[in-house]
This record gives sequence, C-alpha cells and structure tokens, in this order.
Amino acid sequence: MTDDPDPVTLKRMERAVRKLPRLQREIFLAARLDNLSYVEIAERTGLTAGQVEREIAKALVSIARRMARRPRRWWNSR
Repeated sequence: MTDDPDPVTLKRMERAVRKLPRLQREIFLAARLDNLSYVEIAERTGLTAGQVEREIAKALVSIARRMARRPRRWWNSR
C-alpha cells in the first residue's frame, strides 16, 4: 500500500469532508490538519472536550460511509 492515495480516492475523500455539517467539518479539520487537541478545539468552539470527541467520531463514521459507497458515474446517476 502506498502513502499517497490515488487522485480519484483523494477527490472522493475531499468531497466526503465537504459534505459534513459546517461545525463538524471545522472540528474535524482542526484536529486532523491543524493538529489541535480536543481541549484546544473545545476552547475555540465553546464545546466540551467530550463533545468535540463525539463530533470527530461522527465525522469519521460519515466519511467512512461515503467512502464505502460506490462512486457515481455520470452515465449512471441513480
């Protein structure tokens, strides 16, 4: 397995992250891209660290579900 996902997979991941609710997306990206701790994110958002943890868990489940679906093709948009 390579460290870099193929462009199609990367595009699907980006789309899955964009589909998250705004606050959930911001929390997820703060944790994954900005490497902020749950406590730091909680201070910025006004949530508790536990709530931040739950939002990240929900984001991961949502992303995993979207990634598990077969990608849509323009000729088969059902």
